[in-house]
Amino acid sequence: MASVSLEEGAYLVSLARRAMGGYLLSGKKMMPDKTGGALSEKRGVFVTLETYPSHELRGCIGYPLPVKELNLSVVDCALSAAFDDPRFPPLEKNELAKCTIEVSVLTVPEEVTVKTPAEYPKKIKVGRDGLIIDYGYASGLLLPQVPIEWNWNEKEFLCQVCQKAGLPPDMWLSPSARIRRFEAQVFCEAKPEGKVGIKKLIR
Repeated sequence: MASVSLEEGAYLVSLARRAMGGYLLSGKKMMPDKTGGALSEKRGVFVTLETYPSHELRGCIGYPLPVKELNLSVVDCALSAAFDDPRFPPLEKNELAKCTIEVSVLTVPEEVTVKTPAEYPKKIKVGRDGLIIDYGYASGLLLPQVPIEWNWNEKEFLCQVCQKAGLPPDMWLSPSARIRRFEAQVFCEAKPEGKVGIKKLIR
């Protein structure tokens, strides 16, 4: 699966912003105006909104799996992050200009194989991996940039993804838990409507 170029990443961030802005103005969902290359591949993706300059989360929604073309997924996830994240009220018109946008393009999640659950901290890596836990009907996901922002180690990362799923923090030690890992290319604005760069994930 080809990596996403900086030019394509910058387009996706712009597309996410324009999709939010267009919906705020018209209440209608826009269609992407550019296709081809990685933009037309089916990829998992998350769109994140943060307040600026405080960098507080304002919305984050995504598709963990490659369910549709990347450009179409970004429009869907941008609108969901802005208006349908249950943790926040819907974005208002005056807020968009005060937020930065981040687009994380995911690799396909793969199961972390271990002989015993105690091996998980050695089989994952903060700064490279995002995590998904599945346990019964519960599921939780954290993007690879999250443990860096909170300065977690691998064991803390596993505990936090359990809590994201609404599970006790040590549930990753259960043989019934399923842990998957993925990587991400993260494209983000330096400031609202500013230059787009690639976020470095390694600590």
